[in-house]
Amino acid sequence: MKKPLVALLSGAGISTDSGIPDYRGPNGLWRTDPEAEKLVTYEYYMGDPEIRRRSWRMRRENRTLNAEPNAAHLAVAELERSGVPVRVITQNVDGLHQLAGMPARKVLELHGTARSVVCTKCHARTPMEDALARVDAGEDDPPCLECGGVLKSATVMFGERLDPVVLGEAVAITKACEVFIAVGTSLQVQPAAGLAGVAADHGARLIIVNAEPTPYDELADEVVREPIGTALPELLRRVGAVGG
Repeated sequence: MKKPLVALLSGAGISTDSGIPDYRGPNGLWRTDPEAEKLVTYEYYMGDPEIRRRSWRMRRENRTLNAEPNAAHLAVAELERSGVPVRVITQNVDGLHQLAGMPARKVLELHGTARSVVCTKCHARTPMEDALARVDAGEDDPPCLECGGVLKSATVMFGERLDPVVLGEAVAITKACEVFIAVGTSLQVQPAAGLAGVAADHGARLIIVNAEPTPYDELADEVVREPIGTALPELLRRVGAVGG
């Protein structure tokens, strides 16, 4: 039997076991420190050198680059290696799906990646580690080495558009999949959240794995409230057995 195409939409909740806090949960950064949102808002970032300096300090202290994949990330990669066609659409910028073993070409990063920096002027991309090394060496707002432009994390900031090509691929996969699993995402941020509705409209089996209720729960075939680190590996074992 042909194995079903599985699309997995992952949000911050899949990475909390790796030590990366979520942003919108009850103790999330945007709730506990509203000022922090300015650090990742394009208009403030581009217009205020002090915001940029604070942003670079935050990146130095950020644990994202040191984080390791957890059981949930590893389970997704294991499902892909077992021969099930898997595509990951992620709202996360931590790169942990790829570190866990998912081929990069099968991971769509809707909100970009924190592992690279991009020049806002010439669009040159370089590793985040290189930029942070310059900050460690005393540059509090390192400019682009190619053109002198403002550098930013290669993530989609508030006030920036998602990459239309990446979003288009995500929609195409969502329409084509037979199983759509939304894991660790509040399904409140559009357009990513709307993918759950698109999947349901196109006949996919919709499964939601999240601690808190989401706006799409009533459309779901299955809702799982158990901790992601144990619930997702078990769920994916069941999914992998279908058509096996």
